[in-house]
Amino acid sequence: MLYVMLLIISLLVATGFLVAFIWGSKTGQFDDSFTPANKIFFDQTHQPTENK
Repeated sequence: MLYVMLLIISLLVATGFLVAFIWGSKTGQFDDSFTPANKIFFDQTHQPTENK
């Protein structure tokens, strides 16, 4: 009886993760055309200072 209950619970959790992944994919959560980690290389807000 315990094994059946654990199996049902694990299938429910796996189904929940699958639904969350599909929902995230459809709403654009994984659409990153230019990652934030690469944006630092092209940041123009900080200007280097000259040494005098």
